[in-house]
Amino acid sequence: MLNTSPINPTEFAQHLGGWTGKRGPEEDVAISSRVRLARNLSGYHFRTRISPDDARQVAEKLRLAMDAAPLDGDTRWVPIEDASPLTRLLLRERYLCSRDLAPVGATETKEGAANLAGNAVVFGVAENLSIMVNEEDHLRLQALSPGLDLEDARERVAAVDRGLEAHLDYAYDDELGYLTGCPTNVGTGMRASVMVHLPALGLVREELEKVIRSAQRTGLAVRGIYGEGSRAVGDFYQISNQVTLGRTEEQLIADLGALVPSIIAFERRVRAKLAEARAEELGQRVERARETLMDSRSIDTDKALTALSNLRLGQLIGHNVGLAQPDFGRLVIQVQKGHVQALAGEAPEGMQMPSQRDAARAAFLKQRFGRS
Repeated sequence: MLNTSPINPTEFAQHLGGWTGKRGPEEDVAISSRVRLARNLSGYHFRTRISPDDARQVAEKLRLAMDAAPLDGDTRWVPIEDASPLTRLLLRERYLCSRDLAPVGATETKEGAANLAGNAVVFGVAENLSIMVNEEDHLRLQALSPGLDLEDARERVAAVDRGLEAHLDYAYDDELGYLTGCPTNVGTGMRASVMVHLPALGLVREELEKVIRSAQRTGLAVRGIYGEGSRAVGDFYQISNQVTLGRTEEQLIADLGALVPSIIAFERRVRAKLAEARAEELGQRVERARETLMDSRSIDTDKALTALSNLRLGQLIGHNVGLAQPDFGRLVIQVQKGHVQALAGEAPEGMQMPSQRDAARAAFLKQRFGRS
């Protein structure tokens, strides 16, 4: 049976999913790999035209199918209509759902409360597998793996897909493939992406721009920390395929598999050169980052991520900063505004003022880095 109990924000923020605390291939540059499948149910309009009643029917069909094919361990079902703004934000910061599925506040809601009809997110206890219900497509299945491991993510999301297809009638065309709300996803319905951390290239902007242009020439997109529509902060970038029509899953994975290793090698080369040619400057940068995280009375998300990025660069070039890869992955999520508020245990239903969050974030980081 699915776990439908409400999420306790403070407890949820304290215990992150398993992928953030695990080591993965090429983890010094590749933070995580994600493979997502877009699926729609036959007989229903796409999400942009579906009625609230039909959207709820789609959600109910999936809920029944999930009872027969749970994700992993304790599988949780969260109706977005019933979730508080803070809970929605936590789900987004954990990469379990998107802004479109779980808007926070009037400025993010496109069509009012009716737009949330049937919206839900389903995820397993390890948070390596999740499903968005009634986002741009009726179902968006995704798997996350630590490091550069697209094949592992693809195999696990494909297993979930096969299990659901035994219980659901997908919208499929023999010539086109899986039918989706956006034409760029028609075919396999698959999007693959790798989150990379490029602090060395970030210090040499012309080299970073070469990476972005190279990706674009091969039909890949380079986006910010939370994918489409997000900014690049703290030297984090998502590299993903843009079009699925006419491409097999193997080809899409191969496209990323051909480019991402070269980006990883490029980042390592630049890192080594900087460590040799600008050692004193980098040492000062690392020390300033440490002081920022230990001594700030108030710090916003961007500044915290930038400091963590510089600290991790220091760790990679030999400085002892007490920041292992699993710690880094968790901190990147826990300094986001929803997690900061939940960890502080205040205002569980509403959202704090930015100044309150910035003070709470500074207090959290001081505690983490050993200064009270």
